[in-house]
This record gives sequence, structure tokens and C-alpha cells, in this order.
Amino acid sequence: MILRRNFPKGFCIGLILVIAVNIFLVFYTKETLHNLILGRLHKEFHLPPPEWDGAMIKRLSRLEMDLQHLKDGMQLVMKQQENKDHTQKRIEDEVHPARKAVETPERETKKQQNRPPKKLFPNSPLFKQWGDKLSEAQQKEAEDLFQKFGYNAYLSNQLPHNRSLMDTRDSRCVQKSYPSLLPSLGVILIFMDESLSIIQRAITSVISRTPPRLLKEIILVDDFSSNGELKVSLNEKIKLYNQKYPGLLKMIRHSERRGLAQARNTGWAAATADVVAILDAHIEVNVGWAEPILARIQEDRTVIVSPVFDKICFDTLQLEKYGLAVHGFNWELWCRYDALPQAWIDLNDVTAPVKSPSIMGIMAANRLFLGEIGALDGGMLVYGGENVELSLRVWQCGGKIEILPCSRVAHLERYHKPYAMDLSIFLKRNALRVAEIWMDEYKQMVYLAWNIPLQNSGIDYGDISSRIALRKKLKCKPFDWYLKNVYPLLKPTLNIVGYGRMKNSLDKNVCLDQGPVPGNTPIMHPCHEFSPQNIYYHQTGEFYMGNLIAEANSDDRCLTDPGHGEKPTLERCSTAAQSGLHIHWDFKQGRAIVNRDTKRCLEIRKHSSGAYMLVLQKCTTQTWELQYIIRNWDQTDVQ
Repeated sequence: MILRRNFPKGFCIGLILVIAVNIFLVFYTKETLHNLILGRLHKEFHLPPPEWDGAMIKRLSRLEMDLQHLKDGMQLVMKQQENKDHTQKRIEDEVHPARKAVETPERETKKQQNRPPKKLFPNSPLFKQWGDKLSEAQQKEAEDLFQKFGYNAYLSNQLPHNRSLMDTRDSRCVQKSYPSLLPSLGVILIFMDESLSIIQRAITSVISRTPPRLLKEIILVDDFSSNGELKVSLNEKIKLYNQKYPGLLKMIRHSERRGLAQARNTGWAAATADVVAILDAHIEVNVGWAEPILARIQEDRTVIVSPVFDKICFDTLQLEKYGLAVHGFNWELWCRYDALPQAWIDLNDVTAPVKSPSIMGIMAANRLFLGEIGALDGGMLVYGGENVELSLRVWQCGGKIEILPCSRVAHLERYHKPYAMDLSIFLKRNALRVAEIWMDEYKQMVYLAWNIPLQNSGIDYGDISSRIALRKKLKCKPFDWYLKNVYPLLKPTLNIVGYGRMKNSLDKNVCLDQGPVPGNTPIMHPCHEFSPQNIYYHQTGEFYMGNLIAEANSDDRCLTDPGHGEKPTLERCSTAAQSGLHIHWDFKQGRAIVNRDTKRCLEIRKHSSGAYMLVLQKCTTQTWELQYIIRNWDQTDVQ
């Protein structure tokens, strides 16, 4: 096939070469004859007169033109043959695709090299912004490591341990000076089944970005990891570090899983430095991080401080700068960021410490003071709530908490926590423990937020007698003082008389639900235990739906009767009444829900699809039940 295709091309090329030679000879001959005719031959041989000379020239010119036409014709034939060959090749490739690879292996190999690899995990969060050029084998390895660690351990293994980070401090922090004599610093790194390269990068960042005169020790606490490379391999790495920095690193391993609070206590108990910084092992400290911490604690030993967190993305491991904020929490005792206090803004000093109601978990404290107030509560299990517990204890028992704008630490945010896929069990249990020890009459807000009965909850939050005794010993202030003086943004709601799931008598398998957000249309949905079906009935007649609002200025959602149509809506409670919506309802357990203004009942109707719809209509015999009752309210019949 190849020979057959190439033969006409070779033949044509040969003809063209012949034509070119002939034309050259023609021109050369014409020029020679011209010289002969007009020159010596004309004279010596008495040739015919010049008229014969002109005829000869014309013949030669005609021969030249004929040859040129032949050349043009042959070029046309060659072009037609090339088009025919191209068409034939395309047809054969379509009919025999396998033959294409045989006939053009080099071209096909090059195409395969340029073709992007097949996406093995198109729905994995890991590959949304990263990994386009990975081979299939590399993708599989990266995804396996992602599932194991919750972040891009594959990429971490490729990056240098001493990589540079963008300095995220304000320029005025760079210009700030600190005392030459500062307390010694001990850094505690807590981990359980981290990637080895992540831990090494944390260690390296602490060593390279902390002045050697200040860094006394780095204590690693392994809370019973199962990751094999954190055994012998990590021990070998620590030996290498200690060869270069004698005695700097210490390793402590738990023989069983004790949880985050206990691991931090283990590190604190082993420390000898003046100040301890208790950090996660998936961090990288930034330049100048230590001096603001040590200087502030030197000024006031009762202050527990937190650096400002920046974000290391779980997939690309790139650094994203976070804005300065204070640390707060909601009634589930889950952390959140709150706005900066106006008092701090009025100082007009971006380097000044910021008073904070709580701390996220990464923190630094005077080692002895932390012990005096009871370190961390070892009764907190696994994860969640331990930072809020410490925060309440510090504030209520004579200390304070601050965020330091000039200290920056980059924190790797996992996409998922592989060591406990369902943390709600521990979050709920730990939250109740905090509430029972520190929150006095406001503890019911935690029960309400988690949708737990106030009595006989069935949740064992452990023995709290020693922590109650510590509170008395330290003469700690009540939680009411904390709300008024430290965290006035936190909003308690004390007039709730019933809460939980709300079911209609027509079908107990579906519950009142806030529906899609954003949106303002409540729905009926199969019952579950998540916050969209949280219902809070107030003694004043409002039905709040969704999360139990914790902030005074947050948007809440009240059930309303618009006064027209048959669809109820959800609106912001503080503005609904001003907008002419009707938000007050009369309700008793096992009775109808009646709007006080319109006298219409909230009821359900079965759609042709089989689903139930909420409607506002003239009352029938439908009734409702709310899951938990706090206390009885007005028992008079609804009119």
C-alpha cells in the first residue's frame, strides 16, 4: 500500500526534475544560439540574414513555452494524485481503524502522548482544581491517599518540607519590635494518622521560623496512630532532627486512643518551657509568629492567645489569607467566626490584641497558668467542644482570651475527617458536658439546639464532679456574667415551651420542614434528625424553624400566614410583623395550629403525586404534635 501510494509521487517528482533540467538547457541553448547567430558564426560562415535569426528565436521560445505547459500539467496531475491518496487514506482509516495505528505508529504515539489522561474520579473533590496531568496510576494513588487522610497527601509528598509561605501579616506588624528578652517556647504538635510529610513540614516550619534562642522544645504526641509510616520512619526522622538540633524533639505515644483534649494535656505535662503553644500537626507557622505570642504572655500571664489562622487548601495545598476575626460559637457549641468588636476597631491599631469570646483550638499559654486553671478537660472525648470548655473556664475563672493579629499560622483544612466519619455523637456528648459544668440556667439552650430532651437524655457525658469542684475552688463567675460581659452577641431564647419534630395526625411519617434555603416556603418531608426540621414554639406564639439562632443580629425564620392564598411562608421574624405578615399562632399539644389574626389553620393536603402539601384553610379535624414539651402553657381551648 505504501509503495503504491508513493510511486506516482516519485514519478511526478522525477518528471519535474527532468523538465527543470530541460528548461535550463533551453535557456542556455537559446542564449548560446543567440550569441552564435549574432556573433562570430554570422560573420565567419556567411549564414542567412537576420530574418532567419528571428525565426530561430521564435522556435526556441515556443519550445520553452511548451515545456512550461508540460511542467504545469505535471504539477496539476501530481496535486490531483495527492488529493486522491488523502481521500483514499481517510476512507481506509474509517473502515479499518486498527490499520491506521499500524500504518502510522509514530503519529499515533505522539497523539496518545498529547491526549490528557482519562479522569478516573470525575466526582472527587480532590480533582476539581488539581491533577489534570496525572496518569491513571497517579490518580488512583492520589485518591487513595485523599480518602485516607482527608487532604492531598500525594501532593504533600512531592513538596519540599521547607517550602516558602507568603507573609500574610499587615505591614505594620513587620515594623513592630519586641523585647530582646522573651520567655522560652515549647511547641506541642498533636496528631493521629497524619501523613508523614505533613508532620515533617510542620516541624520544619517551626524550626526555621522560630528564633533558636526562643525555641526550647518540640513535643510530638501521637494519639495511637495506625499509620505505619508514623512508627519507625517518624522515629528515624526525629533522630535526624535531633542530630542537627540536639535534644530539641521529643516523641510521646499513647497506647490507646485518648482524644484531642487528653493528647494536648499529655504534651502540656511533658513541657518544660515557660510558654506552651499547642498546635495541630497539619500546620505551617509563618514568619514572625512566635514573638507576638511570647511578648503578650510576658505582659500578662493570665491571657491565653491564638494566632490568626490562614487556610491551606486541602487539594492544592496553596495558602489563602484569612481576614482577622474573633472566635465564637453557637448553641451547639460549634465554632464560628464573629465580627471584630467595635472597641478594637476604635483603637485604630491593627497590631493590637483582639478580645475574643472563645478560641478555636490552636493556642498558646503560660505553662504554669494553664495548669492552675485545670489544663484541658480530660473528660472530653475524641473531638469537639474542648476549646469552648476551656474558653468558658478561662473567662469565668479570672483569665482572658485574645487573638494576636501579628501572629499567623497556616492551617490545613481537611475535606473530611477520616478518623471519625460521624462526629455528631461526640460533639453532642461533649456539648452536654460543657453545658452541665459551666452554663447554669442557660444549659437548656444546648439541649434545645441538639434536639435532646431536658430530662433522661440517655447521653452519658461522664463524671463531672471534679470539674464542678475546680469551678468552686477557682471561685468562677456564672455564665450569665460571661454572656453580659464577654459574649453579648450570643442570644439566649428562654421563652421556648416546645421543640423538636412536628407531625400531623394524617401521617406520622412526615414532618414539618423549613424546605430549601434560600427560599421561604415550608414543606412536609419524611422525618429525619437534622436541623431543617427543628421547630421551636415560643410562649408568645411564634414558630421558629431551622437552626436555633445564636446571634442577636442573625436571620431567624418564622412561620407566617400572608393573609392571602393558601401557602404559608417563612420570613425573618423581626421584620415579618412589620410587613403585615401574621406570625402568631395558637397551639396546644395534640390540637390544631390556628393563626391568631386570620383564624386559618395550618393543615396538610395530599397531592395527586402522593406527597403532602402544607395549606392554610378553614380548620378541619387535623391536629399536630410537637416532639418535646418544656412546660405546660395556656390550657384554654382554641376558639
